[in-house]
Amino acid sequence: MEAAEWLFLIHNLPPKPPYLRAKVMRRLTQLGALALKRSIYLLPVNESTLEDFQWLRQEIGADGGDAWIVQGRFAGGLRDEEIREQFRTVRAAEYRTLAAEARSLLERLRERGDAPLDPALDADRRRLGRRVEAARRHDFFQADGREELEVLMSTIERLSERTVRTAAQAPAHGELRARTWVTRSGVKVDRMASAWLIRRFIDPAGTFVFVGTGDPMPAGALRFDMFEGEFTHDGDRCTFEVLLEMSGRTNDKALDAIGQIVHDIDLREDRFQRPETAGLSALVDGIAARYADDHRRLAESAPIFDALYASLGGSTTSSSTGA
Repeated sequence: MEAAEWLFLIHNLPPKPPYLRAKVMRRLTQLGALALKRSIYLLPVNESTLEDFQWLRQEIGADGGDAWIVQGRFAGGLRDEEIREQFRTVRAAEYRTLAAEARSLLERLRERGDAPLDPALDADRRRLGRRVEAARRHDFFQADGREELEVLMSTIERLSERTVRTAAQAPAHGELRARTWVTRSGVKVDRMASAWLIRRFIDPAGTFVFVGTGDPMPAGALRFDMFEGEFTHDGDRCTFEVLLEMSGRTNDKALDAIGQIVHDIDLREDRFQRPETAGLSALVDGIAARYADDHRRLAESAPIFDALYASLGGSTTSSSTGA
């Protein structure tokens, strides 16, 4: 069997600022990187992991450090399966910790019975959901404990009341007119699909802005598919699913089906197993490989989502609620 290729991040950090080393270590942990040596970290090769390392390399450089990204194979010292097992061991330990917290939260939910979900309990549910989502994204080699944790989280979601975001968290649908919508640069399937949903069904006159790490936010902008954004992942739901619920079009079976497809691609799951999933994933990857400009990616992906919507039984006429 041909040896696998890996991505290596090698960094050299200055002694000052003193917080830099802790900041870099925290980011590497968030990315799911495996430590080989004090300054050498490893990830499997794919477009997302390369993008993650590239962002971190820029952050290190901005703080006065140096970093290099290398792609290569092991010729000796470590075997590929040994490395995969080390990744699994780290994720399995994380899954055990999250599962224990999920069981505790589940007990609290059961104790409340039919009482309304109080804000503190709901906040804990959302916080745990974000951590589980992050662990899943970095489970590159199917670690033990994932299925058990997903069953626990699914049970928590069933017992939790579905609550609409408060006005302090997200504006009402009626306020979404000709707004500026901001998301991370390098858009992929969830951001492409969400932008299509916004433009067609929520805010046809809206404009899109793409930002990188540290970029300023336009005044009055709405953030989507961003950390702590007004519209972003919620528990086990991707951003498209959150926006779909907000739009009030949850009875549209074609949009619901697209949400299932986007969910499985974005969260790397096979929950819904729709036959269109592999095809859409390949098309989105092709657009991302062909075009670096985010506006172009949205322009190229919109007809694909239009066609997918029509093929699933959606209306072929304009059906925007944002006009």
